[in-house]
Amino acid sequence: MTRKEKAMHLFETGYNCTQSVVLAFSDLFNMDEETLAQMVSAFGGGMGRLREVCGSVSGIFFVTGMLYGYNQPGDYEGKKALYAKVQELAHRFEEQNGSIVCRELLGLDHKKDSSVPEQRIPEYYKKRPCKELIGCAAEILDEFIRENPYN
Repeated sequence: MTRKEKAMHLFETGYNCTQSVVLAFSDLFNMDEETLAQMVSAFGGGMGRLREVCGSVSGIFFVTGMLYGYNQPGDYEGKKALYAKVQELAHRFEEQNGSIVCRELLGLDHKKDSSVPEQRIPEYYKKRPCKELIGCAAEILDEFIRENPYN
């Protein structure tokens, strides 16, 4: 199963968009999946259904930080290198999808939604492009990692 397929499958099982992308790459971290899923659980729905940055893009950024991030406050070069990677990945996603903003990707005309998530019934999957966006995010990230080996 490719990472794209795994991410899409994880979404179908009920994980949110960020969790789906992050867990598709969980084998690259020295951390259990339950902890990873909990750490990124608030980022679904464009940050807790605020409809801001798409959760799948947040997943890309999380994985990028885990693989290429810095951990010292004065590491200017590390910060600069990481932010360049984040911006490149955001550009790749936006180039393919038109935006990195959840509400724009969903065609919503309002900034935020109720905090109550929709039930995952078959109609949900038919009206939302989320599964495909998650697959796209995982594919972009997988390609980026192959092009940019870490540690």
